[in-house]
Amino acid sequence: MSKAETFRALHHHRAPGDPLVLPGPWDAASARVFAEAGFPALATPSAGVAASLGYADGETPADEMFAAIARITRAVDIPVSADVEDGYGLAPKELVERLLEAGAVGCNLEDSEHGALKDPRAHADWLAEVRSAAGGDLFVNARIDTFLRGVTDPERAIERAALYGAAGADCVYPIGAPTAVLPLLRAGIQGSVNVYARLDSDDGEGPSITALGELGATRVTFGPGLQRRAAQALGELAARLRA
Repeated sequence: MSKAETFRALHHHRAPGDPLVLPGPWDAASARVFAEAGFPALATPSAGVAASLGYADGETPADEMFAAIARITRAVDIPVSADVEDGYGLAPKELVERLLEAGAVGCNLEDSEHGALKDPRAHADWLAEVRSAAGGDLFVNARIDTFLRGVTDPERAIERAALYGAAGADCVYPIGAPTAVLPLLRAGIQGSVNVYARLDSDDGEGPSITALGELGATRVTFGPGLQRRAAQALGELAARLRA
């Protein structure tokens, strides 16, 4: 079984309360830490990688992002999915080629650009081209940015999820969805659902991973939360060294 097939299989037949947990490495060293801890797969966060490279979120040049992904995939033997934001303006075939060259088995692709939501049907058509170019070699996680962009009606996210699933997306990711609407999203969405576990909110940590699974998460990711926690811990250590 290929790494892509292994990664896809990890999403299937998840019991309620037992979602797939995908830590987000931001460099090769953090990837090794997570692999050695026993996680079966990883999913890079674009914001965490950007921070490690000295960029603000959304400002990493494509070449540097793909190079960082390649360093992470080379560092571990487990499958790695990569957040490549909105695809950096690359044609689907080139995007797929660059992801595969970097060693990724999956990708996270968002449906907003320059802070605005894309037309969902046009984005679905683009996702279908990505799926066609990738075949079974990439697990496509289609991020849905409605909640992130202030569209609070869950039905709008469900509509986009249906379009993206029909286009061949393996999973959808309604980022920023309030915990209270997760059961509604789960009931309305066919296929796998990615849920963001907050580790860096002003109100502290959100629901546990088990609770997120019971609410409908097939898999759980952390965005840049783990990188920010690590940076905070390093800052505290640095302060002690200066004391």
